[in-house]
Amino acid sequence: MRDYISLSLETHLFFARIMKEHSLFLEAGFPCQEKGYIEEAERFRRKFEELLKDVLPLAEGNIHKDVIHSHELVTEFTVPAEKKTMALSGIPIDSKLSETTLSLRCDQIQNENRHLYQPVLKINERALRLVRELICFKERVLRKVNGGQLFTANYPLLIEHIIREAGLYCDITEQLLTNRSITYQNFYETEEFWNQIMMEHALFFRGLLDPTEAALIQAADGFSADYARLLEAACRQDCRAKAMTETVLKETVKFRDFKAAGTKGILDCQISSIILPLLADHVLREAYHYIRILKTGRTR
Repeated sequence: MRDYISLSLETHLFFARIMKEHSLFLEAGFPCQEKGYIEEAERFRRKFEELLKDVLPLAEGNIHKDVIHSHELVTEFTVPAEKKTMALSGIPIDSKLSETTLSLRCDQIQNENRHLYQPVLKINERALRLVRELICFKERVLRKVNGGQLFTANYPLLIEHIIREAGLYCDITEQLLTNRSITYQNFYETEEFWNQIMMEHALFFRGLLDPTEAALIQAADGFSADYARLLEAACRQDCRAKAMTETVLKETVKFRDFKAAGTKGILDCQISSIILPLLADHVLREAYHYIRILKTGRTR
Protein backbone atom coordinates (compact mmCIF):
# COMPACT_ATOMS: atom_id res chain seq x y z
CA MET A 1 0.00 0.00 0.00
CA ARG A 2 2.73 2.45 1.00
CA ASP A 3 4.79 1.71 -2.14
CA TYR A 4 1.70 2.08 -4.32
CA ILE A 5 1.04 5.54 -2.92
CA SER A 6 4.63 6.81 -2.89
CA LEU A 7 5.49 5.42 -6.34
CA SER A 8 2.30 6.88 -7.80
CA LEU A 9 2.98 10.33 -6.36
CA GLU A 10 6.65 10.28 -7.39
CA THR A 11 5.67 9.27 -10.92
CA HIS A 12 3.27 12.18 -11.29
CA LEU A 13 5.54 14.76 -9.65
CA PHE A 14 8.13 14.01 -12.31
CA PHE A 15 6.10 13.13 -15.39
CA ALA A 16 3.14 15.52 -15.03
CA ARG A 17 5.68 18.35 -15.00
CA ILE A 18 7.43 16.88 -18.04
CA MET A 19 4.10 16.58 -19.90
CA LYS A 20 3.01 20.13 -19.13
CA GLU A 21 6.35 21.35 -20.46
CA HIS A 22 6.05 19.21 -23.60
CA SER A 23 2.71 20.93 -24.16
CA LEU A 24 4.32 24.33 -23.65
CA PHE A 25 7.11 23.56 -26.15
CA LEU A 26 4.51 22.49 -28.71
CA GLU A 27 2.42 25.58 -28.00
CA ALA A 28 5.42 27.89 -28.40
CA GLY A 29 6.50 26.17 -31.63
CA PHE A 30 3.32 26.60 -33.69
CA PRO A 31 3.01 29.62 -36.01
CA CYS A 32 0.42 32.20 -34.97
CA GLN A 33 -2.10 31.20 -37.66
CA GLU A 34 -2.39 27.67 -36.19
CA LYS A 35 -4.78 28.84 -33.47
CA GLY A 36 -6.46 25.44 -33.12
CA TYR A 37 -3.19 23.63 -32.43
CA ILE A 38 -2.01 26.38 -30.08
CA GLU A 39 -5.25 26.21 -28.09
CA GLU A 40 -5.13 22.41 -27.90
CA ALA A 41 -1.53 22.46 -26.65
CA GLU A 42 -2.52 25.15 -24.15
CA ARG A 43 -5.38 22.98 -22.89
CA PHE A 44 -3.00 20.10 -22.21
CA ARG A 45 -0.53 22.43 -20.52
CA ARG A 46 -3.24 23.66 -18.17
CA LYS A 47 -4.60 20.15 -17.51
CA PHE A 48 -1.19 18.79 -16.50
CA GLU A 49 -0.55 21.90 -14.43
CA GLU A 50 -3.83 21.22 -12.60
CA LEU A 51 -2.84 17.58 -12.13
CA LEU A 52 0.50 18.58 -10.63
CA LYS A 53 -1.22 21.08 -8.37
CA ASP A 54 -3.48 18.33 -7.01
CA VAL A 55 -0.61 15.86 -6.52
CA LEU A 56 1.56 18.22 -4.45
CA PRO A 57 -0.54 18.27 -1.24
CA LEU A 58 -0.73 14.45 -1.30
CA ALA A 59 3.03 14.20 -1.75
CA GLU A 60 3.90 16.03 1.46
CA GLY A 61 5.61 13.44 3.67
CA ASN A 62 4.73 10.60 1.30
CA ILE A 63 7.63 10.40 -1.17
CA HIS A 64 11.12 8.97 -0.81
CA LYS A 65 14.07 11.12 0.23
CA ASP A 66 16.16 10.04 -2.75
CA VAL A 67 13.55 11.48 -5.13
CA ILE A 68 13.48 14.86 -3.39
CA HIS A 69 17.27 15.00 -3.14
CA SER A 70 17.81 13.89 -6.74
CA HIS A 71 16.90 17.32 -8.27
CA GLU A 72 14.77 15.53 -10.87
CA LEU A 73 11.62 17.37 -9.73
CA VAL A 74 13.08 20.88 -9.66
CA THR A 75 16.60 22.29 -9.92
CA GLU A 76 18.14 25.55 -8.80
CA PHE A 77 17.40 26.83 -12.32
CA THR A 78 13.74 25.79 -12.64
CA VAL A 79 12.00 28.88 -11.27
CA PRO A 80 14.32 31.38 -13.07
CA ALA A 81 13.93 29.32 -16.27
CA GLU A 82 10.14 29.38 -15.96
CA LYS A 83 10.08 33.13 -15.41
CA LYS A 84 12.45 33.81 -18.30
CA THR A 85 10.52 31.49 -20.62
CA MET A 86 7.24 33.15 -19.67
CA ALA A 87 8.73 36.57 -20.44
CA LEU A 88 10.11 35.40 -23.81
CA SER A 89 7.09 33.38 -24.99
CA GLY A 90 4.16 35.13 -23.33
CA ILE A 91 2.91 31.73 -22.16
CA PRO A 92 1.82 31.79 -18.48
CA ILE A 93 3.65 29.43 -16.12
CA ASP A 94 2.65 28.92 -12.48
CA SER A 95 6.03 28.98 -10.71
CA LYS A 96 4.32 28.54 -7.34
CA LEU A 97 4.12 24.84 -8.22
CA SER A 98 7.91 24.72 -8.48
CA GLU A 99 8.34 26.68 -5.26
CA THR A 100 6.00 24.27 -3.47
CA THR A 101 7.91 21.31 -4.88
CA LEU A 102 11.16 22.80 -3.57
CA SER A 103 9.65 22.99 -0.08
CA LEU A 104 8.38 19.38 0.06
CA ARG A 105 9.45 17.67 3.28
CA CYS A 106 11.61 14.57 3.06
CA ASP A 107 10.73 13.13 6.44
CA GLN A 108 10.07 9.44 7.01
CA ILE A 109 7.22 8.26 4.78
CA GLN A 110 4.07 8.15 6.84
CA ASN A 111 3.07 4.60 7.79
CA GLU A 112 -0.62 5.33 8.27
CA ASN A 113 -1.56 6.65 4.85
CA ARG A 114 -4.39 4.31 3.88
CA HIS A 115 -6.70 7.32 3.64
CA LEU A 116 -4.68 8.37 0.57
CA TYR A 117 -5.46 5.22 -1.40
CA GLN A 118 -8.67 6.45 -3.05
CA PRO A 119 -7.39 9.98 -3.83
CA VAL A 120 -4.22 8.51 -5.37
CA LEU A 121 -6.23 5.94 -7.33
CA LYS A 122 -8.32 8.76 -8.81
CA ILE A 123 -5.14 10.71 -9.66
CA ASN A 124 -3.76 7.65 -11.46
CA GLU A 125 -6.95 7.17 -13.46
CA ARG A 126 -7.07 10.86 -14.35
CA ALA A 127 -3.40 10.93 -15.37
CA LEU A 128 -3.81 7.87 -17.57
CA ARG A 129 -6.75 9.38 -19.46
CA LEU A 130 -4.91 12.66 -19.89
CA VAL A 131 -1.61 11.22 -21.08
CA ARG A 132 -3.41 8.96 -23.59
CA GLU A 133 -5.13 12.05 -25.01
CA LEU A 134 -1.82 13.90 -25.17
CA ILE A 135 -0.16 11.02 -27.03
CA CYS A 136 -2.96 11.12 -29.62
CA PHE A 137 -2.46 14.88 -30.04
CA LYS A 138 1.32 14.54 -30.43
CA GLU A 139 0.89 11.72 -32.96
CA ARG A 140 -1.56 13.84 -34.96
CA VAL A 141 0.89 16.76 -34.95
CA LEU A 142 3.70 14.47 -36.12
CA ARG A 143 1.59 13.06 -38.97
CA LYS A 144 0.69 16.56 -40.15
CA VAL A 145 4.30 17.75 -39.93
CA ASN A 146 5.64 14.70 -41.79
CA GLY A 147 2.90 15.12 -44.39
CA GLY A 148 3.87 18.74 -45.06
CA GLN A 149 0.54 20.00 -43.74
CA LEU A 150 1.78 21.74 -40.59
CA PHE A 151 4.81 23.80 -39.65
CA THR A 152 6.37 23.80 -36.21
CA ALA A 153 9.67 25.07 -34.85
CA ASN A 154 10.10 21.65 -33.20
CA TYR A 155 12.05 18.93 -34.99
CA PRO A 156 10.01 15.87 -36.07
CA LEU A 157 12.51 13.80 -34.04
CA LEU A 158 11.75 15.94 -30.99
CA ILE A 159 8.03 15.22 -31.42
CA GLU A 160 8.80 11.47 -31.72
CA HIS A 161 10.98 11.86 -28.62
CA ILE A 162 8.20 13.41 -26.52
CA ILE A 163 5.73 10.78 -27.75
CA ARG A 164 8.05 8.07 -26.41
CA GLU A 165 8.39 9.84 -23.05
CA ALA A 166 4.62 10.14 -22.81
CA GLY A 167 4.39 6.44 -23.69
CA LEU A 168 6.67 5.60 -20.77
CA TYR A 169 4.48 7.67 -18.42
CA CYS A 170 1.43 5.86 -19.77
CA ASP A 171 3.03 2.42 -19.27
CA ILE A 172 4.09 3.19 -15.69
CA THR A 173 0.65 4.55 -14.78
CA GLU A 174 -1.06 1.52 -16.32
CA GLN A 175 1.16 -0.74 -14.23
CA LEU A 176 0.32 1.21 -11.10
CA LEU A 177 -3.37 0.74 -11.83
CA THR A 178 -3.22 -2.97 -12.71
CA ASN A 179 -0.47 -4.36 -10.47
CA ARG A 180 -0.92 -3.40 -6.85
CA SER A 181 2.25 -5.33 -5.85
CA ILE A 182 4.35 -2.97 -8.02
CA THR A 183 6.84 -5.02 -9.99
CA TYR A 184 9.63 -3.01 -11.56
CA GLN A 185 10.27 -2.96 -15.29
CA ASN A 186 13.31 -4.71 -16.70
CA PHE A 187 16.21 -2.50 -15.64
CA TYR A 188 18.16 -2.91 -18.89
CA GLU A 189 15.15 -1.95 -20.98
CA THR A 190 14.86 1.20 -18.88
CA GLU A 191 18.58 1.86 -19.33
CA GLU A 192 18.26 1.46 -23.09
CA PHE A 193 15.27 3.83 -23.16
CA TRP A 194 17.08 6.60 -21.28
CA ASN A 195 20.32 6.15 -23.23
CA GLN A 196 18.29 6.82 -26.38
CA ILE A 197 16.72 9.87 -24.72
CA MET A 198 20.14 11.23 -23.66
CA MET A 199 21.56 10.70 -27.15
CA GLU A 200 18.68 12.65 -28.66
CA HIS A 201 19.10 15.46 -26.11
CA ALA A 202 22.66 15.87 -27.38
CA LEU A 203 21.42 15.95 -30.98
CA PHE A 204 18.81 18.59 -30.12
CA PHE A 205 21.37 20.74 -28.30
CA ARG A 206 23.69 20.56 -31.31
CA GLY A 207 20.90 21.60 -33.67
CA LEU A 208 19.53 24.43 -31.54
CA LEU A 209 22.87 26.08 -30.73
CA ASP A 210 23.95 29.05 -32.83
CA PRO A 211 26.50 27.99 -35.49
CA THR A 212 29.07 30.24 -33.81
CA GLU A 213 29.04 28.03 -30.68
CA ALA A 214 31.55 25.64 -32.23
CA ALA A 215 33.00 24.26 -28.98
CA LEU A 216 29.57 23.48 -27.52
CA ILE A 217 28.43 21.91 -30.78
CA GLN A 218 31.52 19.70 -30.77
CA ALA A 219 30.87 18.70 -27.15
CA ALA A 220 27.23 17.86 -27.94
CA ASP A 221 28.40 15.77 -30.90
CA GLY A 222 30.72 13.92 -28.56
CA PHE A 223 27.90 13.08 -26.14
CA SER A 224 25.60 11.88 -28.94
CA ALA A 225 28.38 9.61 -30.24
CA ASP A 226 29.11 8.28 -26.74
CA TYR A 227 25.47 7.34 -26.13
CA ALA A 228 25.24 5.79 -29.61
CA ARG A 229 28.16 3.54 -28.67
CA LEU A 230 26.51 2.67 -25.34
CA LEU A 231 23.30 1.72 -27.16
CA GLU A 232 25.26 -0.48 -29.55
CA ALA A 233 27.15 -2.13 -26.68
CA ALA A 234 23.91 -2.77 -24.79
CA CYS A 235 22.68 -4.90 -27.70
CA ARG A 236 25.39 -7.43 -26.84
CA GLN A 237 24.24 -9.59 -23.96
CA ASP A 238 27.72 -9.85 -22.49
CA CYS A 239 27.72 -6.08 -21.90
CA ARG A 240 24.51 -6.10 -19.87
CA ALA A 241 26.31 -6.12 -16.57
CA LYS A 242 27.06 -3.93 -13.59
CA ALA A 243 30.23 -2.61 -15.26
CA MET A 244 28.10 -1.36 -18.17
CA THR A 245 25.76 0.47 -15.80
CA GLU A 246 28.72 2.11 -14.08
CA THR A 247 30.01 3.31 -17.47
CA VAL A 248 26.59 4.74 -18.31
CA LEU A 249 26.42 6.46 -14.92
CA LYS A 250 29.80 8.15 -15.42
CA GLU A 251 28.75 9.34 -18.88
CA THR A 252 25.41 10.64 -17.64
CA VAL A 253 27.01 12.53 -14.76
CA LYS A 254 29.31 14.23 -17.30
CA PHE A 255 26.33 15.01 -19.53
CA ARG A 256 24.38 16.31 -16.52
CA ASP A 257 27.23 18.73 -15.79
CA PHE A 258 27.26 19.84 -19.44
CA LYS A 259 23.50 20.44 -19.32
CA ALA A 260 23.74 22.36 -16.03
CA ALA A 261 26.45 24.63 -17.45
CA GLY A 262 24.37 25.08 -20.59
CA THR A 263 21.23 25.96 -18.62
CA LYS A 264 23.14 28.55 -16.61
CA GLY A 265 24.75 29.94 -19.76
CA ILE A 266 21.37 30.27 -21.50
CA LEU A 267 19.81 31.95 -18.46
CA ASP A 268 22.76 34.36 -18.22
CA CYS A 269 22.61 35.11 -21.97
CA GLN A 270 26.16 33.78 -22.35
CA ILE A 271 25.24 31.14 -24.96
CA SER A 272 23.82 31.94 -28.40
CA SER A 273 20.99 29.55 -29.25
CA ILE A 274 17.30 29.17 -29.95
CA ILE A 275 16.89 27.04 -26.81
CA LEU A 276 14.14 28.16 -24.43
CA PRO A 277 15.54 28.35 -20.88
CA LEU A 278 12.86 25.96 -19.65
CA LEU A 279 13.83 23.40 -22.32
CA ALA A 280 17.41 23.49 -21.03
CA ASP A 281 16.23 22.93 -17.45
CA HIS A 282 13.77 20.25 -18.64
CA VAL A 283 16.49 18.06 -20.15
CA LEU A 284 18.71 18.67 -17.12
CA ARG A 285 15.99 17.29 -14.84
CA GLU A 286 15.68 14.21 -17.03
CA ALA A 287 19.42 13.61 -16.61
CA TYR A 288 19.03 13.87 -12.83
CA HIS A 289 16.13 11.39 -13.02
CA TYR A 290 18.23 8.93 -15.02
CA ILE A 291 21.15 9.27 -12.61
CA ARG A 292 18.87 8.30 -9.71
CA ILE A 293 17.68 5.25 -11.65
CA LEU A 294 21.29 4.21 -12.35
CA LYS A 295 22.39 4.74 -8.75
CA THR A 296 19.47 2.97 -7.09
CA GLY A 297 18.74 0.27 -9.66
CA ARG A 298 15.06 1.23 -9.44
CA THR A 299 13.24 1.91 -12.69
CA ARG A 300 11.16 4.65 -11.12
